[in-house]
Amino acid sequence: MKARSSKPRRSRAAPDFFSADVTEAQRFYLNLNPSPEEPLAVVCGGLEHCTPHYAIHRRTFPFCSLEYVARGRGHLRIGGRDCPLQPGRVFSYGPGVRHDITVDPADPLVKYFVDFAGTQSRKLLKDARLAPGRVFQVFPPHEAQDLFDELIHSGLKGARHSANLCARLLECLLLKIAGARAPLEANETRAFTTYQQCRRHIQQHHLRLKTLGQLARECHADAAYLCRLFRRYGHQSPYQFVLRLKMNAAAERLQQPEALVKQVAEYIGFNDPFHFSRSFKREFGLSPDAFRRLR
Repeated sequence: MKARSSKPRRSRAAPDFFSADVTEAQRFYLNLNPSPEEPLAVVCGGLEHCTPHYAIHRRTFPFCSLEYVARGRGHLRIGGRDCPLQPGRVFSYGPGVRHDITVDPADPLVKYFVDFAGTQSRKLLKDARLAPGRVFQVFPPHEAQDLFDELIHSGLKGARHSANLCARLLECLLLKIAGARAPLEANETRAFTTYQQCRRHIQQHHLRLKTLGQLARECHADAAYLCRLFRRYGHQSPYQFVLRLKMNAAAERLQQPEALVKQVAEYIGFNDPFHFSRSFKREFGLSPDAFRRLR
């Protein structure tokens, strides 16, 4: 059960499903009685700093809800499944989904939440692979925090378009979380760690990387295995990831007035400027020369 805000920004009373076991909270309230015909309506949301005694035991909940752990440790039991809570852990619940949340007294949770309703709410959660009762990890742990902060900021403003803006931000938030999903299963941990290490290597060395074989040798991994990892966790091949980084670096260089296409091609590791131009156009829909004229 969530907690009563220490500094309410709206005159509307806090819902009675909030808990008092928080040291600090920042919350907003929009429509606490949304129309059942509305496609998507954010009801309320916020950030809570839990006390060491914080505990939730619910058999059900009136809205769909998404929670995101920013700091601290705890434990979740949801849908008959036990799961530790830690930074980056995301979970959802809703009507008919029993859930129990407790905290580690030595390191209480700081967590974001958003409650919402509407005819599209369950579909949005399902599309993000976060149907009520699901849990997963976001990597890096604070990947979605800025969007939660913007959601709270927009909700607290109470402007005429706040409800619509918060609904759109919620959709963006679900897409962001779905794209940053990391595995919970122990048997996937080693594979995901290898993926993370190779991804970091590409980010650091993409300008000089030219082939999948080179990447595999430098990462001490089999090339076919790397392709499977990137498809599973990144939804693209290692080459596509390298190429995107190279083309972004090229676009930055092309913004400089003195930059020549041939020089930029060499800078990102292309020996053939024509091959570079074709690749650049496939990536961005414009040739390097056309892109330069946008300055």
